[in-house]
Amino acid sequence: MKKLKLFPKTFLYTFALTVFVVLTAHLLIFLLAPQRAASVTLTDPAAQTVETLTLGGDEGRIVLRALKNALPLSLVCSLAFSALCAFLFSKTLVTPLKRICAATERMKEMDRDALCQVPSGDEIGKLAQNVNGLYLSLLSTIEHLEREKERVGEMERAKAEFLRAASHELKTPVTALSATLENMILGVGKYRDHAAYLPKCREMVERLSAMIHDILETSKWSAEPEPKETIDVPESLKKLCEPYQTIALAHHIAFSLDLPDTFAAALPMNAFEKAVSNVLSNAVAYAREGGAVSVYLKGRSLVIENECEPIPEKDIPHLFEPFYRPDFSRDRQSGGNGLGLYIARTLLNSMCVPYSFAPMHSPPGMRFTIEL
Repeated sequence: MKKLKLFPKTFLYTFALTVFVVLTAHLLIFLLAPQRAASVTLTDPAAQTVETLTLGGDEGRIVLRALKNALPLSLVCSLAFSALCAFLFSKTLVTPLKRICAATERMKEMDRDALCQVPSGDEIGKLAQNVNGLYLSLLSTIEHLEREKERVGEMERAKAEFLRAASHELKTPVTALSATLENMILGVGKYRDHAAYLPKCREMVERLSAMIHDILETSKWSAEPEPKETIDVPESLKKLCEPYQTIALAHHIAFSLDLPDTFAAALPMNAFEKAVSNVLSNAVAYAREGGAVSVYLKGRSLVIENECEPIPEKDIPHLFEPFYRPDFSRDRQSGGNGLGLYIARTLLNSMCVPYSFAPMHSPPGMRFTIEL
């Protein structure tokens, strides 16, 4: 019986129970009917009289013979009716369970359209609803894990790409510095003039130090998310812009700052200031001489503009790659290290802050927008 499926098992149990009831009922009738037939009470409702009819031996035997003759047909009809009732009962009970079983088989195969269709309000219907809810919750969890897996995978790929690019970028100045020092030690040709080449070596070391510092900063921000706090954005921007206003003035660049008296936002302060500082540094560094740099708040958007030669749309996505330099006339000696916008993108993404970088046409230049 344990190996039978639910429908035949339910049918056999139900049929056996009904057969037991039928046989018991017939046995009781067969045993008690002759005794009860010896004295029969008849009631006449119209005449309001009650009469007791006593049957003799012949009459009792006639009743008993009639019962024996009717017993086979009664048993056959009762058993057939029992089998029909057992079948209908088993089918009614098992059909919704078979639907749930079929649906769970599809759920096992991760069929996203699999649902238990049991339109009833009893315990089986409640079971189907619970299975559906559990499966939908499981699908939601799986989707979340897949998105998280993709995000982590992208982060790992970006980190590996960054390390490869950093190794390449560090290799060139280190090789140049090593060769210069070796030639100075050996006193080869022009390198005998230590007074001329020692300052150049120091410049190389300073550039290497700045690059390594930026690389370590990027790794730190990526690994240790900073908690948010409510900051006064205009007050923070005024402090950030002070050194860049001085640099802009030295290069004959107009620097305008248009901020409201107060504007609060919940942001990680250090990460926000570092990202904005990198954008400001690029804006001032790449602004044309005699041009302008503008910093202002528009609604809940921080906008940083600089007048320069607009960058083609196809090159803009590459600007956020590590060590990418769009202006090839600016080499490693005169230009930046190509990490400014990469660090800004990394920090803004870690803060879940939307941003955009696009050319502007009047006046020609570039516009960086941060949605606070």
